[in-house]
Amino acid sequence: MRMFVVVGWIVGIMGLLGSMGRGAEPQGAKKPPTPPPAPKLRSIQGNAVMELKKEPFGKVEDKEVHLYTLGNRNGLRVKIMTYGATITAVEVPDRRGRMENITLYLDRLEDYLKGHPFFGSTVGRYANRIAFGRFTIDGVSYQLATNNNGHHLHGGRKGFDKYVWKAEPIRGEDFVGVVFSHTSPDGDENYPGTLHAKATYTLTNQNELRMVFEADTDKPTHVNLCNHAYWNLAGAHSGTILDHVMMLNADKYVPVDKALIPLGDPEPVFGTPMDFLTEPKTIGSRIQQAPGGGYDHCYVLVKDAPGKMTLAARVVEPKTGRVMEVFTTQPGVQFYTGNFLDGSVRCGGYAYPKHAGFCLETQHFPDSPNRPRYPSTLLRPGQTYREETIHRFSLLAK
Repeated sequence: MRMFVVVGWIVGIMGLLGSMGRGAEPQGAKKPPTPPPAPKLRSIQGNAVMELKKEPFGKVEDKEVHLYTLGNRNGLRVKIMTYGATITAVEVPDRRGRMENITLYLDRLEDYLKGHPFFGSTVGRYANRIAFGRFTIDGVSYQLATNNNGHHLHGGRKGFDKYVWKAEPIRGEDFVGVVFSHTSPDGDENYPGTLHAKATYTLTNQNELRMVFEADTDKPTHVNLCNHAYWNLAGAHSGTILDHVMMLNADKYVPVDKALIPLGDPEPVFGTPMDFLTEPKTIGSRIQQAPGGGYDHCYVLVKDAPGKMTLAARVVEPKTGRVMEVFTTQPGVQFYTGNFLDGSVRCGGYAYPKHAGFCLETQHFPDSPNRPRYPSTLLRPGQTYREETIHRFSLLAK
């Protein structure tokens, strides 16, 4: 009986999400496609006291690592540590008021130091892959560290996720947060230029987790920063995310080869298992039909102007009623479904299974330094890199 109830919930939500969805791909239309309307949502309300707390979390070599706890007036809490500017907790109530950590995490700093699949990490200098770790700027060729099947991934062997960042707490009338900063020296992982990077994380009373990434350089270089959180809106230790219902506001995706390097120009999602725009779908409904047997692809977001803050995705967890909406200034989002999780990563007594979480890594496209037709990731002296992403949490109205 319980199985039929759950199926009914999913079908009902999908119908509600997609009742006014798009039809076939427009023929020659210049106006960008619009996502299906949102279901009826209700905001999370509470009367908690805003919180901003700092506590020791261990050491990396001779450097202290601290854990910051952010709490808003509605009871949401976010925890971020200075090692890797890493999110370790996002605690959100369900429709019955029960709190759960909805991002995948590990128990102790020592567990993170042993190696992990970028759970909640701030990644850089370049999130995603650069083919063969090579690019050329102004006629000068650079060979980066190759740490993923002969390619460069997430900043190399020691990316930004493996450094202790400096931290400065901030507080406003309706938000609390932390400004993390890190300086990457010229030649770090063979990147040119000294890069000063900042990652500002704030939690607002509008139940938004805001992430602002900024950087400047003294030599031309490539930059692509993002957060690599894994989400499971039913709770980090609740099983898989295959029943989550997702709308992804993207009309194209970047096809890749077996090493996840782009094959060429983006292609339309319509009529393929990559389409989450025409009608919201459960993540697991067509996952076996996706290229490679799982999602690990960069989607091209629908935007009417580059750099505009727009809706990227909406994800609903039917049983708990939790909803997460993602907005970003970035041109793309890497949708990843935890295909490489296999139970070997454990938190306490819980082993994270395949598809235990999904990632929506807002970013520029993979291998952009070698793809002149993609939006550029080149940063020159005198320019400021700045991108922002917002995660907004709410509940289904019913």
